[in-house]
Amino acid sequence: MSTVGMGPFATQILGDMGAEVIKVEPPEGDVFRTAGPSVHTGMGAVYLNLNRNKQSVTLDAKQAADREELLRLADGADVFVSNVRPQALARLGLGAEALRARNPRLIYCSAVGFGQDGPYAGRPAFDDIIQAMSGLASLQGANSDAPAYINTILADKVAGLTLAYAIPMALYEREKSGQGQTLEVPMFETLVAFSLVEHMGGHTFDPPRGGAGYARVLSPHRKPYRTSDGFIALLPYTDAQWQRFFKLAGCNELALDPRYATAQARAGCFDELYADLANVVTQRTTQAWLDLLGDADIPHSRILGIPELLDDPHLAATGFFKRVEHPTEGTLVATNVPVRFSRTPGSIRSLAPSQAPNRVQQQEAVGEA
Repeated sequence: MSTVGMGPFATQILGDMGAEVIKVEPPEGDVFRTAGPSVHTGMGAVYLNLNRNKQSVTLDAKQAADREELLRLADGADVFVSNVRPQALARLGLGAEALRARNPRLIYCSAVGFGQDGPYAGRPAFDDIIQAMSGLASLQGANSDAPAYINTILADKVAGLTLAYAIPMALYEREKSGQGQTLEVPMFETLVAFSLVEHMGGHTFDPPRGGAGYARVLSPHRKPYRTSDGFIALLPYTDAQWQRFFKLAGCNELALDPRYATAQARAGCFDELYADLANVVTQRTTQAWLDLLGDADIPHSRILGIPELLDDPHLAATGFFKRVEHPTEGTLVATNVPVRFSRTPGSIRSLAPSQAPNRVQQQEAVGEA
């Protein structure tokens, strides 16, 4: 019973690895059915990319007959996932206590915006709101005059990944105890924990030993560097990599600069270091740098856009993109399962269901195009 990004992303990951996933949609359908370009109404690109390997059914939980059908499905389920507000589910008789009373082995997962013990419980939460509240927007705009959102639904996806790993943990524990339990995955707390790993900084200690933030990441000069004809990503990191870079770039004076000699010394002057690096990079073309750095074991990359990723030779060699035939939407380009299992690999077995019927239906994959 989840819509938009967080829940569907998590359940698609589980579906890719073989879980039988039944997506219960309200009569109006998942909100993301209208997101992105589409061939047919209700089958937007974002929905297609979040809902493969699932079955689908339309149920109106406010109607008694549909609610009974939903309860029947939950009675036979291992896991129940919902991003409907817990208070609303409880009023409908679909709260954790009610469902687990009927099915004690059920793992009941509540994907919420905020932990239900705090004053924000019940507030509406979407990706932009959580990016703002979690500190991510402030960090992203640290070097400009305004906060900024990261250009992906990062809050939804990080929280979805958290949900996707929490569920197998609970299932494994159930194998030991024989009992189900209730999980709560709040987007706000999850994203605060995510952003504070490096940015807690001096506030890691009590009393604080300096301010918040990780200086290297927050440097205004940390960005793709301009070459004489384009841009390149470049990150010497270890002492040896910095020394090799300075020498192959012909910057002996920087190689001898005590400020840049060790990781501890560099930590105190990232702004100056990256500004010097930026000046050096402008002196050659992108291709010249790629050729120079290729044999030097210094981390670097071209700046790739989405169309270039679709033709990337490494992704082609690993079979990352697959062209599949959807029964109603035609040929689709799908990302393959990125994680490799030697004995039980994941797979794309079916594609995102068309508008959900009032019975469980699976949209089969016709095959690869």
